[in-house]
Amino acid sequence: MAGRIRDEDVRAVRDASAIADVIGEYLQLRSAGGGNLKGLCPFHDEKSPSFNVTPSRGMYYCFGCGEGGDVITFITKVEGLAFNEAVERLAKRARIELRYAEGGYTKRAVSSERARLLEANQVAAQYYREQLAAPGARVGRELLAGRGFDQSAAEKFRIGYAPDGWDNLIRHLLTRGFTERELTTGGLASQGQRGLIDRFRNRLMWPIADVGGEIIGFGGRRLSEDKNSPKYLNTPETPLYKKSSVLYGLDLARRDIVSQQKAVVVEGYTDVMACHLAGEGTAIATCGTSFGEEHIKILRRLTGDRNQFLSAKIVFTFDGDSAGQKAALRVFTEDQRFVTQTYVAVQPEGLDPCDLRMAQGDAAVRALVESPVQLFEFVIKTQLAAHDLNTPEGQVQALRAASPVVAGIRDDALRQGYALRLSGWLGLDEQVVRAEIRRAAPRRDRAAVSSGPQQRAAAPGPAASPVVEVPARDRHRQREALKIALQYPIAAGALFDDLELAEFTLPGHALVSQAIAAAGGCAAARSADEFREKVMTSAPDDRVRGMINELLVEPLQVRRSAKNRDQVEQQYVETCMSSVRLSAVERRISLLRAQMLRAGAAGDPDAQAALFGQLQQYQQYAAQLKSRYGL
Repeated sequence: MAGRIRDEDVRAVRDASAIADVIGEYLQLRSAGGGNLKGLCPFHDEKSPSFNVTPSRGMYYCFGCGEGGDVITFITKVEGLAFNEAVERLAKRARIELRYAEGGYTKRAVSSERARLLEANQVAAQYYREQLAAPGARVGRELLAGRGFDQSAAEKFRIGYAPDGWDNLIRHLLTRGFTERELTTGGLASQGQRGLIDRFRNRLMWPIADVGGEIIGFGGRRLSEDKNSPKYLNTPETPLYKKSSVLYGLDLARRDIVSQQKAVVVEGYTDVMACHLAGEGTAIATCGTSFGEEHIKILRRLTGDRNQFLSAKIVFTFDGDSAGQKAALRVFTEDQRFVTQTYVAVQPEGLDPCDLRMAQGDAAVRALVESPVQLFEFVIKTQLAAHDLNTPEGQVQALRAASPVVAGIRDDALRQGYALRLSGWLGLDEQVVRAEIRRAAPRRDRAAVSSGPQQRAAAPGPAASPVVEVPARDRHRQREALKIALQYPIAAGALFDDLELAEFTLPGHALVSQAIAAAGGCAAARSADEFREKVMTSAPDDRVRGMINELLVEPLQVRRSAKNRDQVEQQYVETCMSSVRLSAVERRISLLRAQMLRAGAAGDPDAQAALFGQLQQYQQYAAQLKSRYGL
């Protein structure tokens, strides 16, 4: 493994990697005011955006799950990388050559395992592309041409050919310095009876890339007539390739998905190609697995799926046969994790996008995607189509088949709407239909599928958890002071440092204040970025670092001028720090009054007189603070 990356290079990578641009490659960000951005958190499932990005400070924080940090932290978390690997990924993106503490540059240093596997895949992809022009790839070239794809299409999608033979790729990669272990770990080779053999042989090859365009695996289409070999073969599970969270074509479709707020999910590599070449640049496909929860999370982040508006649109295309209908039913079970509008597009003659493009041209592919039906409607009508609706027996059987589908719709308004539509499609009385839907619902959900949403039973709220009894005003004052100290340490300076630890009455606030003091205090800050790094280092654990991240991202409760968004007025700084002091003085005043009452009850006039003198001093100090700062 390479040594520690030099600190100055880490800082250069961080400075060159605009956090909004990097995070924007993974999820949809929208303005949240004050120069901040907001989107759906990639680290937990949510329907309302609570993930905040503050570009001016290069920080992010999720107020829902507590994840936060800088651009390097984001890449380590979202990609599951080690620190060095994340820095290397961002350095490559920013075209920065890294140096390590032991000396040497990235190109001459031994890279991390992930970097080595990515490089092996890149070399393999180039090898496959070169082989596509070889005589042995004739069948593959003919297959592409027969599906309507010319040489430019093959180049656009980086298609290649794995030669027929046992170890062609292995020998090529070994001469390039890769080890047998790296080839097996990366899924490019497997163990045969007499040693390593190429995993892909005599196949048309599609490289599969992650959202950033790095090749993480391959999909190969069989060209021989060997029925014992699968028609399609994908890379196995590797440190890079997790099929449950891979979408083919996402690297090409990402920008269109974000800009158009739409994604078209098709069933195969050639369908993705056909859609893109026909002008539908949002097409993607799963790789050897059904569409599932992890895929949903990816699309929700990119479309900015949220519960305020049903603006995003997901369109699934399926074959018109029974397998396609089953696929639609599987999607239905997962669909309600979306808040988007979900549709199904099925060509009347059962043609997939690739066949449709060959038969009717690009316009027909676009028309298919532009005229889908709602997923709920498609699933319900699929159930109805299996019954004769011209007979009472068939109507009842269809009702009993479709009722569980309607009962399973979680959205109250949609469920009531589809109950009404089902009544019309069947030609049965609405009350009869609603009664059957209620019976079809699981027992625990029957209140929710009653004749109207107004009859729904209210769910009990969560049990209240014990909290520290600190007035809301004091919590706000302390929080605002900590935000200024972390976001604008130079402006806070000695004004913050003069506050005592006891003046931060919430345990979390006190811990953050301790970390600031351990970093040398605000008065010692020379630059905001350097000071924040010191505070993070001084924090005792990840919980406190999480609180610091939250305070760094949360905007101040003051309107700053458009010309000086990176500055905070000194008067506001003084007011906030003095308000924390005032709260402490007022708490002292309350305590002195209580002590005076106890002294009076105990018949101790001397103690009562001494306490009264202290009380007058604190009251005068409080009056001065209120008068000077308008508190």
